[in-house]
This record gives sequence, structure tokens and C-alpha cells, in this order.
Amino acid sequence: MATIQADAIKDLITTTQRELGELKFTELVSDIQEHVAMSELLKKNRVTFDSGTAIQWNLMMGHSQAAKEVGLFEVDSLDIQDQMVTANIPWRHVTVNYAIERRELAMNREPRRLVELIKIRRSDAMASMAELMEGRFWGRPATSDDNKRVFGVNYWVVHNGSSGDGFTGKAATGFTSVAGLNPDTYNRWRNWSAQTTALASDTNLNDTVLKWREAAVKTNFKPIPGVTNTPYGSANAMGYYTNYAVLAKLETRLENQNDNLGNDIAAKDGKVVFRGVPVTYVPYLDKSADNPIFGLNWGKFRPVFLSGEFMREMGPETAPNQHTTYVTHVDTTLNFLCYDRRRNFVLSSNATAGSDLGLG
Repeated sequence: MATIQADAIKDLITTTQRELGELKFTELVSDIQEHVAMSELLKKNRVTFDSGTAIQWNLMMGHSQAAKEVGLFEVDSLDIQDQMVTANIPWRHVTVNYAIERRELAMNREPRRLVELIKIRRSDAMASMAELMEGRFWGRPATSDDNKRVFGVNYWVVHNGSSGDGFTGKAATGFTSVAGLNPDTYNRWRNWSAQTTALASDTNLNDTVLKWREAAVKTNFKPIPGVTNTPYGSANAMGYYTNYAVLAKLETRLENQNDNLGNDIAAKDGKVVFRGVPVTYVPYLDKSADNPIFGLNWGKFRPVFLSGEFMREMGPETAPNQHTTYVTHVDTTLNFLCYDRRRNFVLSSNATAGSDLGLG
């Protein structure tokens, strides 16, 4: 290994030589304006902890249709059918690491310390984790043979506009099943999908809003009266997510609807609401020219972490064969889980949406 001296360590030089303002620095590490995935995923009411070698849950896919009209003294006819199936997904593992050399700490002491080098290294690691998870959350594995990628939104909420509007979101390209269940066999194991027109005119925007409204109504399933069960997840909690192209059109529509905006030429920016829920801009979705709108039900869609393995930090410990180097590891075991695909939807201007989002 090549010998490393202090003048070759960029972080050390940058943080100790120049007068930049004590213990402060400007963070410019990402081109993404907001990491929506991490901020949403870390909300306490949207996180589940589990154990076991995989994540599994039960679904009741139908009923026996045993109810019928009868006459007096009619003989009973019993028809008991199996209705339960089990879905399952594997755990996935994510890690990030950072290191520091013992003599770097000695050189980074007062009075020449301008920022704390160890905090820079840790901030770098956390920024890397946030950037990775943003893409992984909105993306999906390339194929079912990929045994590393988490199952992101595009795995669960699949666009299939070529099959028409409705519960046509089956399995993503490269897959024949979702969580071990084939949507061709179980047609209730599909998400709502609709193809919208391009956003070039108000007429086209009207088409998008109409399909958005239909999707919100059709995915709003409520408990059947008299059926007692303990559902997975929690009550419906919708979130609507899109890119800037769609959001800008919606903000302009709001402005056109209001004649009393005063002197503010952008009075409606940041105020788009659909069915009482703010519409969230996702910078990562700007990668898509298909202008997707996702309706995610956070009551049924959530991250699951292996108990005791959420952002577990180990170290600092001495690195092998580098006795003056200390390494810290941050590990997480998780996957993203959708208990009920029918309560989620995606709208897109492309019949094969998701292809230009990349795989995260």
C-alpha cells in the first residue's frame, strides 16, 4: 500500500488549513433538492419492526359465495373453500462505512481545527445512505434473480396502461409474481393503473385529474360490515407524489382559478392539494419523462426493519492490517412492504411507465 502523508489527505487539508469560519461548512453533496424517501420512511407511524428469516403476511383472496336465498325447510348445502394465501418477501441489507486515521485526529485538534473531521466523515456516510435509499425506494430490482435490491415502489405499484385503466398493475417487467403471488392467478393482487395524456394543454390536464379522481375513489376500500379481522398496517393514509412537470401545471391551474391573487405571481406555489392531501414534489421523479403520479397508501405501504438492525452502528474499531485506522459501520436490514396493492395507484403518460425511471 502506498504511503500516505498529511498533505495527501484532502479532508484533512481542507478542514485545518484555511480560515473558513470555525466548526461550520456548507453541504453541497447532492443534486436532489429533497430526499423524500428518507423523510417519509423515518416517520414513526410508518415504520414496522419484524423478525424471522423473511417477511410474510396472510391475505384472504375471496369468499365461498355460500350466501343464497332459500325456501322453508330447505336442506342445507355447505361449501367450505380455502381462501387464504401467504405472501412473503426476503430481507435486504444495506451498509455504509467511514474511517479515520488516528493521526488525522491529532492533526485536527485545537487551535487549528476548523470543523470536526469525524463529523464530516459521518455526515458523508449518512448523505450516501440517503442518496442510495432515494433511488432504491422509487425503483425496483431488474429481475427476480437480483438478490440484493430492496423492493421499491416500482416493484409494488406497476403501470400497465396498455391493458387499460383499472386494476391492471400486475408484476413488474422481469417478474412473474409479486411477493410470491401471481397477479394473473389472483386478480385482487393488483394495483390501480391508468394512462394519462401528455400535459401540453388544459384539456390534457383535465384528463389527468379525472383519472386521478377515479383512481382515488376506486382504491378506497373500506371494511366489509360484519367481517371481523385484525388487518395489517393501519387506516388509510394517502400520499400523492409527482415530478415538477406535473406539479407546475397543477399550480398554474390553481392560479387560473383564482382572480384574487394580488401581487404574488406565484401565490399557489407549494399549495396544491388533492382530496385534502398536499401533493408532494419528488425531485427523483424528474428523471421520468412519463410524468408519473403515485398514490401511496401509507396505511398499507411501509418499510419493515429487522428488529435490532435499524441503522445499527458498530465501531469505531481497528481496521484489519491498518492498526492506526478506525472504522465505523452502519448497517440496516429492511425491505419495503405493501400489504394491499389494491389501495395504491400510479398514473402515467406512457403505457410502459417506469422504464425511464431506471431501476433505482
